[in-house]
Amino acid sequence: MKFTDKKPYVIGIAGSSGSGKTFFLKSFLHHFEESAVTLISQDDYYIPANTKTQEENRLYNFDLPTSINRESFYHDIKRLFDGHTIFKEEYTFNNPLLTPKTLEIKPAPILIVEGLFIFHYEEVNQLLDYRIFIDAEEKIALDRRLKRDLIERGYDHDDVMYKWINHVVPSYQEYLLPYKDQCDLVIINNNNDPKIIDHATHKISEILKSEKKDQHLI
Repeated sequence: MKFTDKKPYVIGIAGSSGSGKTFFLKSFLHHFEESAVTLISQDDYYIPANTKTQEENRLYNFDLPTSINRESFYHDIKRLFDGHTIFKEEYTFNNPLLTPKTLEIKPAPILIVEGLFIFHYEEVNQLLDYRIFIDAEEKIALDRRLKRDLIERGYDHDDVMYKWINHVVPSYQEYLLPYKDQCDLVIINNNNDPKIIDHATHKISEILKSEKKDQHLI
């Protein structure tokens, strides 16, 4: 891990659906002061699907690289490099019960870029200094996905299963799994034990803090 004064130190975090990536991120961020690290998520760059009919939305594949406004995502990452603050409306996954918040993404010495396609997008992948891959067994990941989508996002069970089989798994195999061996750290998160995740994030954060202290950046 080497820091430079030309851009923030960029950590790319990607994981299969249901891998526990969200919990990992929350735990990781907890180890830093707010001004030291910032997060930009690919999920907030979904191309709006509200122009489609209900049936089209049921079949619409959100798990393809073309479902993301790739150009805008990359543009905002580079703006953070240049010291600009990004204001972005969060994506609520078409849940009418949720009111989207306006996200304020400030530049910081450490930038976390997360999302399913961050390694597949070559222009984004080239910006990463450290790559983390979070994974879980398919059955465990599916159970987590069902719990999340049925309860938190209000999706229909059959709809969730259709998308899992036809969209989620094929996308993971084509656009994420091929990059697993290229990552600096692979975490297999099959246990719903927060201590495992917290231990991993603590270890990484301590390494980063040590490196940054040497560079007088934190």
